[in-house]
Amino acid sequence: MSATDTQTARQCPVPHGSDLLQDASLIDPVISAQPTAYYTAMREADPVHYDEKLGMYLISRYEDIQTVQRDPITYSVEHGYKAQYAAGFFAEFQEILEREGQGFFPDAIMSDPPYHTRIRKLMDNAFSAHRVRQLEPLIEDIVRESIDEFVDRGECDGVKDFGVPVTIRVICKQLGIEVYDAEKIQRWSHAVTQQIGRMQDREQMVENAREICDLQNFLIAQIRDREANPREDMISDLVHARAEGEENPTLTFAEVVSLVRALMIAGNETTATAMSNLLYILATQPKVAQLLQDAADDDRLLGRFVEELLRIEPPVRGLSRMTTKEVELGGKTLPSGAHLLLMYASANDQDDVFACPRDFDMERSNLGRHVSFGGGPHRCIGLSLARMEIRVAAREVIRKLQDIKLAVPVEELRYLPTVATHSLASLPITFTKRA
Repeated sequence: MSATDTQTARQCPVPHGSDLLQDASLIDPVISAQPTAYYTAMREADPVHYDEKLGMYLISRYEDIQTVQRDPITYSVEHGYKAQYAAGFFAEFQEILEREGQGFFPDAIMSDPPYHTRIRKLMDNAFSAHRVRQLEPLIEDIVRESIDEFVDRGECDGVKDFGVPVTIRVICKQLGIEVYDAEKIQRWSHAVTQQIGRMQDREQMVENAREICDLQNFLIAQIRDREANPREDMISDLVHARAEGEENPTLTFAEVVSLVRALMIAGNETTATAMSNLLYILATQPKVAQLLQDAADDDRLLGRFVEELLRIEPPVRGLSRMTTKEVELGGKTLPSGAHLLLMYASANDQDDVFACPRDFDMERSNLGRHVSFGGGPHRCIGLSLARMEIRVAAREVIRKLQDIKLAVPVEELRYLPTVATHSLASLPITFTKRA
């Protein structure tokens, strides 16, 4: 941090206090929806905090998260993800998928090195810089068409009318899926996210498992088609991927299913959240809307705007790890098998890393240090595409809309029940069509 940033950090008032940690939990809907004070209390009083109701250690400080991400062997993604998936109901969940969804396919990307290294190598072509650049004109068209569908109404739901449909159209185009049901894909996305959200009961688990079966049956038909008829799309890239020099140079069928499933869900769920967050900030902070208007025609400034948006409102709240041996972290000794949740949103809100973290400041000297895409070998493989989608959305929104405001009091906004993301369930807004 620069000397100026350090001085600003000392001058910037930040709420403090640890009383929240006594009986509170991230699983509490109120805290889950508005977690900033909870994050602050953890960082100050107990940075490696055991949330009893959640059954996980919450890693809240920037430096501790970086320590974990640098050591994927001690802090296993694979074990952490497995422990979180359908927590409490895993055996029944697996049985439903095997019986009704053509199989249980473990998530290949949520794995540990060296297996993970091979999977990333085989996915590289699907996210090449060339393919991402090719997609930009298409994404521009999709965003413009989506805005045109509601721009004359003067009101819309930022989640249901914009974030979700835009990202579903984009990911389906990437995957080469021409005919789809957007509402069904949204249900599938919610069902998958709930499996790692740790806030579902058994009845919800069964309902979500059946949605995932439906998703898998749909995707397997697409994969079988690409095996016989390759196209210029991401499913074909994965089906026919080859990494020379590897002992297993191609992906197995199970790996392809798990990766295509992950791309469909992660490719729309988190980016839709980011786009909804964009509209939320524009509706609640007029100064930020002016910053975006000033930056819309300057690629450098627009890029910095997107980075600050991702820092201040990261779509992924946190992802899990599990210790494979006893280890000290943040001054606390963790046993082998400790289940962790890396709190990316908390790290991005740390005032000795990002001065006045609740201020939207796109000229920060350390803007690129945010952890919204994770880090280490598990840094988000689709980050270039996500940045581009959000950049295009931000530019087109501010070119077409002005005077964006919430249509309901901020206290009435509701968030999806999951600890994995911080996603609005709905975002009613009003606006004026820009001349």
